Amino acid sequence: MTTTGRRRLAALAVVVTVVWSGASVTAYADDPPGSTSSSPPPAIDSNSPDLMLPDGATLAPAKVLDIKQIVEEEGGEQRREDTNVDVTFALQAEVLFPKNSAKLSPAAAARIRAIAGEVRTQGSGKVRVFGFTDNLGTYEHGLKLSKERAVAVQQVLARELEPGTSYEIRGYSEDYPIADNRTEEGRKKNRRVEVSFPRTAPPAAAP
Repeated sequence: MTTTGRRRLAALAVVVTVVWSGASVTAYADDPPGSTSSSPPPAIDSNSPDLMLPDGATLAPAKVLDIKQIVEEEGGEQRREDTNVDVTFALQAEVLFPKNSAKLSPAAAARIRAIAGEVRTQGSGKVRVFGFTDNLGTYEHGLKLSKERAVAVQQVLARELEPGTSYEIRGYSEDYPIADNRTEEGRKKNRRVEVSFPRTAPPAAAP
């Protein structure tokens, strides 16, 4: 894959909640269960005049999301996200399955085996496999399809990885979208299977 065929994004997010007159406003990243952060929150002086808080407002505890490096294939068929604590691969459903199916396509195994190779490189013994759909169709059908797709990917991983590897397999239907479900381009990105695992080696430097 060439550099021109990728998008790289790096982000450092700090979440701060301001509580004022019984109401609160929070900015946060909507990540599925299993997302972690290893960094302590920064020290913030709640009495600093630079915060320009209204009278009576107080700060809730800050939350830090680790720096993320994201590399996405042109067209978005595969997306890799590296943080200080884990690695996540997101594969669009179209490159793995026929429409509305959980049967893997012939080309899917090679992509999954490549991910298994990265799991071995990291020496991880725990893998999470989560399935997601767009918001078309019923939520219940999305739960069933997303779980079946996650299971299908896990079965290929299990053939490639050590027998002692543990797996967490879930289907989330339309929950936790990563793009706008109002467009087909966004729905295509949301129909995906994510494979994530703890990292033991530092992220590779971008060329």
